[in-house]
Amino acid sequence: MILQKPEGAWALYVLAHGAGAGMRHPFLQSLSDALAREGVATLRYEFPYMESGTRRIDPAPVLEARVREAVAAAQEHGLPLFAGGKSMGGRMTSQAQAREPLPGVRGLVFVGFPLHPPKKPGVARAEHLRGVRVPMFFLQGTRDDLADLTLLQGVLRDLPLATLHVIDGADHSFRVRKGTDAIALLARTIAAWARQILGGPGGSELHPGGGAEGAGSKRAP
Repeated sequence: MILQKPEGAWALYVLAHGAGAGMRHPFLQSLSDALAREGVATLRYEFPYMESGTRRIDPAPVLEARVREAVAAAQEHGLPLFAGGKSMGGRMTSQAQAREPLPGVRGLVFVGFPLHPPKKPGVARAEHLRGVRVPMFFLQGTRDDLADLTLLQGVLRDLPLATLHVIDGADHSFRVRKGTDAIALLARTIAAWARQILGGPGGSELHPGGGAEGAGSKRAP
């Protein structure tokens, strides 16, 4: 596990990797650095298949068990906890939370929720979200081929604890047009939402919950 804890940290995000890259991937390192500048600590970890160097992804129960291990380790640092991650890592975190609440976790943050496989739109991967009883924050790009926004908005409309923040021009890896620092934007947005959940300043522009509008379409500039 990799703990990145800036001085004066006010929250800790338990950050899981996606299906094809581990906790040391440059994207996760850059996001952790950017979150540290916002005062948010991160705890990155790897699923067993990534540790062993195989491409065959572990069964869901194994992945969910690792999520629980990471959350338990994060509790030792005494900070308000959020959990989630990039793509599959976020989805496995939400499945674990839906099956049995993750102790101490105040909310889930999804950096590109993989709603469906590429070119195979569907919503089956989101069915478990109805069982999540903490606030959820979805950060999605308009060019994400793993999450048709119309389908995702339809799912979130029925989830009063969900908020969707759309980043124009971003794909599933959050690559955007030249001149846009997507990583810094992700970190600022996550920090603002987390502050709002914790009841602090800095999140007034985001509106969690509340059906179609609350779960809907807060767009990044």
